[in-house]
Amino acid sequence: MATVQIRDVLKSYGTLQVIHGISLDIADGQFVALVGPSGCGKSTLLRMIAGLEEISGGDVEIGEVIVNDLPPKDRDIAMVFQNYALYPHMTVAQNMGFSLRMQGISKAEIRAKVERAAEILGLQQLLDRHPRHLSGGQRQRVAMGRAIVRAPQVFLFDEPLSNLDAKLRVQMRSEIKELHQRLQTTTVYVTHDQIEAMTLADRIVVLNAGRIEQVGSPLELYDTPETLFVAGFIGSPSMNLIKGKVVLGDSPTIVTTDGVSLPLPLVSGLEAGSEITYGFRPEHLSIDPSGMKATVVVIEPTGSETQVNARFGTTPITAIFRDRVDFRPGDSVPLLPDNKRAHVFDTLTGQRLHA
Repeated sequence: MATVQIRDVLKSYGTLQVIHGISLDIADGQFVALVGPSGCGKSTLLRMIAGLEEISGGDVEIGEVIVNDLPPKDRDIAMVFQNYALYPHMTVAQNMGFSLRMQGISKAEIRAKVERAAEILGLQQLLDRHPRHLSGGQRQRVAMGRAIVRAPQVFLFDEPLSNLDAKLRVQMRSEIKELHQRLQTTTVYVTHDQIEAMTLADRIVVLNAGRIEQVGSPLELYDTPETLFVAGFIGSPSMNLIKGKVVLGDSPTIVTTDGVSLPLPLVSGLEAGSEITYGFRPEHLSIDPSGMKATVVVIEPTGSETQVNARFGTTPITAIFRDRVDFRPGDSVPLLPDNKRAHVFDTLTGQRLHA
């Protein structure tokens, strides 16, 4: 196991700069997820750690060794790809032991390491099969087994579950988390799925346009997003975000362009007429006679909860209720955000306003 330190790392393709001076410390044994929309630079950053992309500036350090000029094979990392990258003509056992064979390790030792990894991943009965005879989940386990047998300092995962169906993704998430708890190997995991990141990672790094927006534990990012981007990205369904201007009186309110008025939590920096964005999670809305009338648009029952898409004026909002609700499209329902859990952002800068 090892620490990973990224210092002012840049990546450019000619005149196009895609990574803008990222710095990040990953502790020994930590599971860190890199998340963000397509094109934000998360896979590029992972590939620079792996040595598959050249670093344009800055340093990458693995286990206190600067690895900028080391080839991937000398960085003591193991990477699991989205497309499994298995050799079709080799059996499961041969795929898992291939890198060890290339290192000149004895057949007996290779067999022992492969059998141990197969036991961890439940692949004992599949060792003699070829990849074409495996399901997608089994192929991904083989790819993980190939990484495990190397006993690297760092595991790198590049969207490993994106090719699997929804049910299998949930199962594999659990298996990856259990694997990390068992091996405690430093892990960097790239995903566009923020639910994956929330359920797997010790820390999440939210990337946007080649820059870090925020780093924190899953619940820190969920409960206290520091920017509008993080507020809108973390959470499913995403946070309700309502734009308007501050009106100061006995208590501050936000007023939207179509006249919707909502009470604001007490935060610093509120000035009359300033443009702000008021945010609240779908589960932090309650039915309350003192609330703002919302027009119901769509009701989506899932069994354990009901998701209601509605509008405050012309502003779309989403509410989630654990209790059963008897709404119909077109109903007018008084909804009240929980101001103790609400968020206020400066619309122009995108930065959070703190209490």
